[in-house]
Amino acid sequence: MAQAAKQYPFSWQGKDPRGTVLKGTVVAVNEAAVRASLRRQGLVPTQIRRQSTLFQKRAKITTEDIAIFSRQLATMLQAGIPLVQAFDIVANGHENPSMQKLLSAIKVDLESGTTLAEALAKHPLYFDKLFVNLVNSGEQSGALENLLDKIATYKEKTEAIKKKIKKALTYPIAVLAVAVIVTAVLLVFVIPQFESIFQGFGADLPAFTQFVVGISRFVRGNGVLIILGVVGIATVFMYFKRRSKRMNEFLDRALLKTPVLGEIIRKAAIARFTRTLSTMFAAGVPLVEALESVAGATGNIVYEKATMEIRTEVATGQRLQRAMEATELFPNMVIQMVAVGEESGSLDEMCAKVADFYERDVDDAVDNLSALLEPMIMAILGILVGGLVIAMYLPIFKLGAVV
Repeated sequence: MAQAAKQYPFSWQGKDPRGTVLKGTVVAVNEAAVRASLRRQGLVPTQIRRQSTLFQKRAKITTEDIAIFSRQLATMLQAGIPLVQAFDIVANGHENPSMQKLLSAIKVDLESGTTLAEALAKHPLYFDKLFVNLVNSGEQSGALENLLDKIATYKEKTEAIKKKIKKALTYPIAVLAVAVIVTAVLLVFVIPQFESIFQGFGADLPAFTQFVVGISRFVRGNGVLIILGVVGIATVFMYFKRRSKRMNEFLDRALLKTPVLGEIIRKAAIARFTRTLSTMFAAGVPLVEALESVAGATGNIVYEKATMEIRTEVATGQRLQRAMEATELFPNMVIQMVAVGEESGSLDEMCAKVADFYERDVDDAVDNLSALLEPMIMAILGILVGGLVIAMYLPIFKLGAVV
């Protein structure tokens, strides 16, 4: 397979048929390719300049970028714009240079006669098996714009769930991080000042104050080792998290058993399972093949392994309802809805209804979790900071009582 030519960012200036001056950026192989692209859009280029990439930071392509691209491409195809020209317009209008480069590379493949599914499959980092399978089904059935619309909806809904879960985790982590920083500042800089004052009292300090002063001395004496230890543990944890499937499975199982948060993660996994299955089945993808893509979309290794077990059972002739029931991971309501879908031949519709229900449930659960965690976090923060303040003022109160 021939490797795509290297592309570069170009800034351009030109005029449209009305004489209006327009500016923009585009990623292309060379200046001639930029001119040809602009002319196809009915623009007359007046100035084209290649941008320097020496000090340019490479922007990351996010899942949100892919979702927006899917929606834009679906809209343009529905409006009757040819596929290659649609890629041109989307690439030129995107602010992310990396996304421009990716779309331009796909456009080059399309111009050489490659199908869209084959062109997307060359970039598995951004377009997973599910995305490619759906696009392939759309091209074969002649309903590519409808399938892209389904992909865009699917991506938007799954991203919304991820953001909700991140929101549930970010707030308490941020507040606890602030609490740790404030506590460290008090231990390192404030308590030593009180300690020097206490030395002039000539009396024994309360046990609680002695305990806090001891912690302060330990932190000041071993601060570098503590920081190195925390960084080392975090580094080792991230290293094994990225490379050890067994560790990820352990963490996913532990998260599912976590009070409150575990229930949110479980509901989110079920929502992804049913949403992906609905999208794939509606696109005409065979159930066994669809389940393979569903497994990778659940976002949890426990549900991923269960889905692959379901796939094996379905491939041997077992009904989907029975296979799901055997995993003991799906609520009875989900299994019954799937059973109705299988009986009535509307599995995609039933799964979509389940996905809608659980997505709303995740939204409500996250809001409830935030409301539940807020007073708990404030209490922890109060105990940490308030405890240190009380420890420092106890000797002063004791001295006042003696006087």
